[in-house]
Amino acid sequence: MLTIRNVHVHHDHLHVLKEIDLQVREGEIVAVIGANGAGKSTLLGTIAGLYVPSKGEILFEGEPLPYGKVERIVEKGVCLVPERRQIFDGLSVKDNLLLGAYRRYRHDRREVKYDYEQVLELFPKLKTMLDRPGGLLSGGEQQMLAIARGLMAKPKLLMLDEPSLGLAPLIVKEVMEQLKQLRDQLHTAIVLVEQNVRAALQTADQAYVLDRGRIVVRGKATDLLADERVAEAYLGVASR
Repeated sequence: MLTIRNVHVHHDHLHVLKEIDLQVREGEIVAVIGANGAGKSTLLGTIAGLYVPSKGEILFEGEPLPYGKVERIVEKGVCLVPERRQIFDGLSVKDNLLLGAYRRYRHDRREVKYDYEQVLELFPKLKTMLDRPGGLLSGGEQQMLAIARGLMAKPKLLMLDEPSLGLAPLIVKEVMEQLKQLRDQLHTAIVLVEQNVRAALQTADQAYVLDRGRIVVRGKATDLLADERVAEAYLGVASR
């Protein structure tokens, strides 16, 4: 579904991403892990069209993405749920959800209504608070709303930037279970950027480790979870 080949990204004089090769298949969760400043958010932003590669190619369903053209990339089925959720505090849960479908609301209201009902089936807790302002939701509820709003864009590829940020461990577990549910029920491909390495690797099918803009380890998530290099660097487990 998504193929990234030899992608480089610069922010002015800073070479942020170097020789990135990455693949995401349909119905697969891919985790991208690494320390602060490794380039994880820049990678998502580049796929989403916020940044333009200086070299390399990004293919989505076999065709090049229109680099730097966010709206066209969303229309192709790629959606980014940004870090810190960025919901609209003053709008109701319902209005936040409908904003996720803004690009197609005028032309396809019947399908938007169907998708809205389906999203509420996936996130039944949101059903009980449709009129509540987004700013009055708890952190976990806001994360559910952010993911649900992303689904209203009807993505084939959903990208999440640090969805566990600021959440209690039990809520993190709930969010990760919901991502598995999206994969299993909707066959949505997911790219998950996380600093909670253990949660990410326990959730994902495949994983990549970014270090200073380069992919240094890649493989099955279960293999990386058992990898001594990953355990020592990111899980606080000393190698024997």
